[in-house]
Amino acid sequence: MKFPHRRQFLHLAAGAAALPAASRVARAQAYPTRPISMVVPFPAGGPTDVIGRVLTERMRTSLGQPVIVENVAGAAGNLGVGRIARASPDGYTIVVGFVGTHVFNGAMYPLQYDVLKDFTPISLIANIPYVLVAKKGFPANDLKTLIAWLKANPNKASVATGGVGTPQHVSALLFQDITGTHFQFVPYRGAAPAMQDLVGGQVDVMFDSATNALPHVGADGIKAYATLTKSRLASALDIPTVDEAGLPGFYFSAWYALWAPKATPRSVISRLNSAVVQALADAKVRASLAGQGMEIYPPEQQTPEALGALQKAEIEKWWPIIKAANLKVE
Repeated sequence: MKFPHRRQFLHLAAGAAALPAASRVARAQAYPTRPISMVVPFPAGGPTDVIGRVLTERMRTSLGQPVIVENVAGAAGNLGVGRIARASPDGYTIVVGFVGTHVFNGAMYPLQYDVLKDFTPISLIANIPYVLVAKKGFPANDLKTLIAWLKANPNKASVATGGVGTPQHVSALLFQDITGTHFQFVPYRGAAPAMQDLVGGQVDVMFDSATNALPHVGADGIKAYATLTKSRLASALDIPTVDEAGLPGFYFSAWYALWAPKATPRSVISRLNSAVVQALADAKVRASLAGQGMEIYPPEQQTPEALGALQKAEIEKWWPIIKAANLKVE
């Protein structure tokens, strides 16, 4: 008579143990049930912020919940990214970052998180070519003349960056190495305030994304020497490439993507990825990003796996170069 009771007890116990797992599954299936915060680790107005705001407007439609941009700037993006590393892995706090925050910074800063292991990839978004620009009154009118002037006037030119170790900084360092020139770096809290000072004439030169630079070329009087690309940009056909301007092979661009904290459920990542893919397929979104000089990744590269593979490959490529240049920030 005791055996049936024991069997009933075990059955009930097993059912009770399954409740938490079932609850987690139900929560994941219901996701999202409240607004999602998308952290932009830079000030408003820069390319990372532009991408975040264009995406969130369309993702809201797919997810049925608001996706709210939150600018958390400082330390070349490390403050905002670090917040995501410590966030709950529930899909309600994500970050839009780029090669600077999730590759370069890992080789230069004593971070409290691992740029690869402490995040779950969601999706690649876009790649942004870089452009070499200068303030209106700078004495060089083309790339060859600029290089000659810099060689004749070492450390006299000021070059703005979005912070130590940002793509603006790394691309300028590579330029120095290739051309044998030297100049003074002026770090800012992001690309947007750096560009503001270039437009205002407080600094001389900047290596910056087409997104941040092109709206100011001509209209605000800053001059563009070359795009750091193999072919001319559709949004700036009048600007020569570095090959055409006299520094062949000096290509540089920055890719942007979305991440969640590590251990975020696969079903949640899938839901977020689907919202990003739908957004990037939207004609309005594509036109908006293309108008900013951004090149959207094709659908087959908009997967979490593709982002994870690219990030790992970029770490293997850039970390030895950065460490060899002794780029460290204490």
